[in-house]
Amino acid sequence: MINLAIGIDIGGTNIRVAQVDSDGRVLKKIKRETSEDIVKNLTDAIDELITENTAGIGIGVAGVVDSKTGVVSRSPNLPQVEGIDFAGILKEKYGIPVRIENDANAAAVGEKFAGAGRRFDDFVMLTLGTGIGGGVVIDGSLLPVAAELGHITVEAKGRKCLCPNSGCLESYASGRAIVSEVIEELERGAESLLKGCCDGNIYKITPEDVYNYALEGDTLARETLKNAGKYLGIGIASLVNIFSPQAVIIGGGLVGAWNILVNEAIKEANKRAFPELMKNVEVLPAGLTDNAGVVGAASLVLYSDITR
Repeated sequence: MINLAIGIDIGGTNIRVAQVDSDGRVLKKIKRETSEDIVKNLTDAIDELITENTAGIGIGVAGVVDSKTGVVSRSPNLPQVEGIDFAGILKEKYGIPVRIENDANAAAVGEKFAGAGRRFDDFVMLTLGTGIGGGVVIDGSLLPVAAELGHITVEAKGRKCLCPNSGCLESYASGRAIVSEVIEELERGAESLLKGCCDGNIYKITPEDVYNYALEGDTLARETLKNAGKYLGIGIASLVNIFSPQAVIIGGGLVGAWNILVNEAIKEANKRAFPELMKNVEVLPAGLTDNAGVVGAASLVLYSDITR
């Protein structure tokens, strides 16, 4: 009999709920927009996927998570989840084990279990999306820390972040930051093909729009992505200097802009990190792509030895 788990990835934009088997394969998946009624959305999706072979439920959620109590204490990008006892609610309803972690930590576990992290004992995971998350695997196990890597400071007197800090990596290299910078420049009168995007409503521009226009040679789009890549590289250099990992694995929605955003980041990291450390680091895309969050969340239950 094959053990199954339900993996749940609660992000700033979407909720993904999947049925995952013990080999890390996603058998069925449900995707919904994140809304205020998160618990009902989750239970409705779980009801469609749960079977008698389901060993448990794993949850990855954007924010600072108390993995012992199952409560999200702070989520700058998703404040509606703060204070919700997801683990307690779902355990009571379904009567099976429930584990919860920060979503990027869960993605790191997923990469170690079934993705690009399988061949590394030590790596740092960065998830580039609405915000920026992180997870750290050392000696084959998830480092049991908050790993809010998107909130390391990359500009001392920089932009105010949604967290208490200013100048965070997330404020310069996330999808939200890229779009905000483009909109600000357009409001100042910058010339760009992006003016005609979204039927002229610049406030509907997405990170994907910015990348697509960059591929068409739009100067504003290209410079914005390169600038974000520079800051991402500053962050990567700091992480390399701290953890001396074998790899930096990058996932999330912005990975599609690799040839501009991440290549710029790699160049910047090479300028800033200790050469003796950086030369041993492989920077590569996540292997699970869109499924990293749900597979990682499910593996919290299926492969608990990866977490301490």
